[in-house]
Parts: sequence; structure tokens; C-alpha cells
Amino acid sequence: MAEHGEASFRRSDGGPGRGCPLSYRYGARALSGLAPLQADTLYVAGGLYGNVCALERLLALYDAEPGDKTLLFNGDFHWFDVDAVDFRLVTQNVLAHSATRGNVETELAQPAADAGCGCGYPDWVGDAEVARSNRILERLRAAAGPQPHLVASLGELPMYRVAEVGGVRIGIVHGDAESLAGWGFSQETLATPEGAAAARAAFDLARVRVFASSHTCLPVLQDFGAGRLIANNGAAGMPNFRGTRFGLATRISVSPSPRALYAARAGGLHIEAVAIDYDAAAWRARFLRLWPEGTDAHASYFARIEHGPRYELGQALRSQRQPRAAA
Repeated sequence: MAEHGEASFRRSDGGPGRGCPLSYRYGARALSGLAPLQADTLYVAGGLYGNVCALERLLALYDAEPGDKTLLFNGDFHWFDVDAVDFRLVTQNVLAHSATRGNVETELAQPAADAGCGCGYPDWVGDAEVARSNRILERLRAAAGPQPHLVASLGELPMYRVAEVGGVRIGIVHGDAESLAGWGFSQETLATPEGAAAARAAFDLARVRVFASSHTCLPVLQDFGAGRLIANNGAAGMPNFRGTRFGLATRISVSPSPRALYAARAGGLHIEAVAIDYDAAAWRARFLRLWPEGTDAHASYFARIEHGPRYELGQALRSQRQPRAAA
């Protein structure tokens, strides 16, 4: 949950915020036998990060969708929402739809020894940033503590789901095909031969043609051929590209959307990145009230909230299709 640049495929396995608890690991085969939830249009929104303005806009976009539809929050919907009212608002709205838990929700409800924030950060992320994330989680845990019934509900959420849209099986994970906090579906890892090879193997093991993920905070829509794709929406609650102030959700549907920023096809399915164009000024003010200058979240995230990450829209689409302008 941070800004990352290009890097080779490296993974650290020790220390709070870097290690991956055994309880996070499930393996791609775990998805192969799941009965799918079914819809003609599926929205997958990971990394809301407690942005209540983005939540409001996402729900409005989803409500405007016609037909048979499902909205699924795939983890880390909490993070910046250290206000008790915001925490309750996010939790209740997420639980009104389908959801899986991310490392944030897991460490709130079922904390593992020495897991810290549970992010599983690879070693291209600096130690100072990891330490700040661990402290952000501690502050969020303190804010959530007076609402134990809501915290308990987070621990009951599954780590992964399977959906079926237009007859195509879709694996929905927070991290990657192996682990809740895996970085195998990050844009950095998928750019390496090792990462791409591991992803190709995961499709067969999970018996899916599409994976929808989040966790690693920068988006990528990568085509592996034969109608197989990985769609990582980056962050629903933060900017994903340089000079922008909107989040992203993944839309998977039997019909295209005029709102798609970029898209690819998996058989008859349209796999699209849709902008969550929330009220950036209102969110900026709310964020600064909760996380003013000098706080950990401000140090790690405010520049991204203001200016976007050092990442371009053209870097996210890795297929023969070119990015489309928003309608």
C-alpha cells in the first residue's frame, strides 16, 4: 500500500510488515473447486483505504449499472478511516455487498504475531515506509477497537472468491493466486519473466481465465493470451496515475461500458478499468483532518493523493489494445 516503481522480482520474508503469515497462504488450487457467484456485470474494488468520498462515488456508479450485477470489495477497504464514524460507514456499506478481506481487515480481526500491517512488502519498499504502515495499522486498530462487532465481522470474510460472468470463471483475490498478501500480481512482478511464468501456471491450477486483484496499489491489466488476463485495479480510494485524482475499479461484464479508461477482452467478456471520480477536494480536507502533516499516513500518501504516483496510464495496459479516453 504505497507508491512503487519498476523493480526486479524480489521478496523479503522477515519482520513486521514484510513477512507473510502462514495463515495467509492458500495456493491457487484452493480456488478450483469453489462454486461461483454469478452476474452479467461484476465490479471489483480493492484498496478503498477508508476513503468515504470514493465509497460514495463507487456506489453511485454501481447503482447506475443496469441488469444483473454484483459489487465485490476485495480487501483493504479500511486504512485511513481512523474516525469511528467513517470506520462504521465503510464497514456497513461493504458488508451490504459481497466482500473478501485484505491484510488490513485480517490484522484488525485476527492479528498474527509479528505480522505488523500484514502487507508482505517486498524488499524494493524501504524500511521507513514499512514502519509507517505498521504504525498506521496500530492507530486504525485503536480506532476500531470500540466497535468489536464490526471488527469480528471482518474476520468472517473469506480470503478469496470465484465469480462467473458470461460463462467465464474469475478468481477474485486480494494479493495473488498463492497468498492474501502476495505480490505476484503486482505490475512490477508481472513485468519479469519469472512473475509472468508463475501467473500463467496459476490460471490452470485455479481453473479460472481471469484473476481480479488489488493489494499492490498500482494498476495493471495484463493479457496472457488465450483469453487469460490479470486485472489489478490498483486502488479504489487513491489516484493511480501521475497528475490524476481518481481511483479505479475493475468492471467485468458481458457488455462494454462507455466509462472505461482502458479495456481488454477475455472471450466474450469486457475487462475494464473504470474511474472512481470522487470529490478530491472533500477527500483532501477529510484526510488532512485525520492525518495532518507529521503523521505517518501523511508522510507515505499525501503526495500521491495530491499529484498521483509516478506511474502513467499507458503502463497499466499490457495487451494489444490501446487505452481509450473516458466518455
